[in-house]
Amino acid sequence: MREIRVIDDTGQQLGIMSPPQALAIAREKGLDLVEISPTASPPVCRIMDYGRYHYQEQKRTREARKNQKSIELKEIKFRPKVDEHDYNFKKKHIERIVKEGDKVKATIFFRGREMAHPDFGRRILDRLVEDLEGVAAAETHPSMQGNQMHIILSGVGGGKKGQGS
Repeated sequence: MREIRVIDDTGQQLGIMSPPQALAIAREKGLDLVEISPTASPPVCRIMDYGRYHYQEQKRTREARKNQKSIELKEIKFRPKVDEHDYNFKKKHIERIVKEGDKVKATIFFRGREMAHPDFGRRILDRLVEDLEGVAAAETHPSMQGNQMHIILSGVGGGKKGQGS
């Protein structure tokens, strides 16, 4: 029969013993025998209240998830012949989203003959990156995929998401 190293509920080592002997000590104290390190030689087991341990572990993972940052990718769509007012309105919208801590995918849709002039779309995206300098930075270069050209923008400073909000 294989031997195991046993640690009691106070953290002190009880030494190497057989599993039935360790289980008897755990039952005597009204606790469980939990295998901590099965790959060690000999395997390490601990005498503890498994229900309480499991609850504490769940609590720790919930707390970690609560403090986690969640960043969304939001899309703002432009057309190659965007009007000045529409451009400024969408630019301010992008600024607000980026300041909130999310990322923005600025997309330009081309239709029909507009596909022959991707440079119009590239100019709009380059202008957008230039206008948002100091607020947002381009994570990617303008890239064409089918009838769309897009760029991903993210905040330059620290965003507000996940910081106690």
